[in-house]
Amino acid sequence: MSDIFREVEEDVRRERAEKIWKRYGTYIIAAGVLVFVGIGGWQLWQRYDRQEREKISAQFVAAQRISNPRDAANAFVDLAGGKGYGEIARLSQASAMFAAGQRKEAIDLYKEIAARDNGPVGSVARLRAAWALAETASRSELTELLKPLDKPGSPWRENAAEILAFADYKAMDLKSAQAKYAALAVNPEAPDALKARAKAMADYLKTGGAVTYGSVPPEVIPPPPQAVAAPATAPAKPQ
Repeated sequence: MSDIFREVEEDVRRERAEKIWKRYGTYIIAAGVLVFVGIGGWQLWQRYDRQEREKISAQFVAAQRISNPRDAANAFVDLAGGKGYGEIARLSQASAMFAAGQRKEAIDLYKEIAARDNGPVGSVARLRAAWALAETASRSELTELLKPLDKPGSPWRENAAEILAFADYKAMDLKSAQAKYAALAVNPEAPDALKARAKAMADYLKTGGAVTYGSVPPEVIPPPPQAVAAPATAPAKPQ
């Protein structure tokens, strides 16, 4: 009896499967084809995308090797709109422009990158803009520019503090500059190279170097040599 029931159950299942296939078979085949095509298309896209990234990477490396700053800036312009290297290429473009003497344009581009990017690239652009302005900008302008980096928890805080210390030094607020450099020199969060620079500047300011360094004593002009008097010519003897 159990065999009969099993055969009947199998016949019922087979009949249901045939009905489902007749009704939905076309859709099932189409779905299978779409899945196959989709997998193949995705693999082709991945291959194309990898090739494009490798090509752009090679172009970026080639642009970095260009020695002429203006030519390098033009090369990075072409890469700035590319995939994967957009902001990094723009950052390199700004650096090349600055080296080529396009100071204002480079600083504007640094600021634009910093405004668009809140990550490491934008932070580096902000620091480079601040250093480019350090010789001419006021302390308040630099403080405002570096405000996003000069806050607790920022990995760039010590770098920003170094620029602000330099701003105090340029403004001849030597006491404030010396204190900031001294604090950076012992700051455990600061990189070793930065601490070494800060210690050198702190020692330099502590010894009064900002006031006395570079002073040149007045030039001592030796007196002209004394003219040697010509020997008197003896009068001619009368003939």
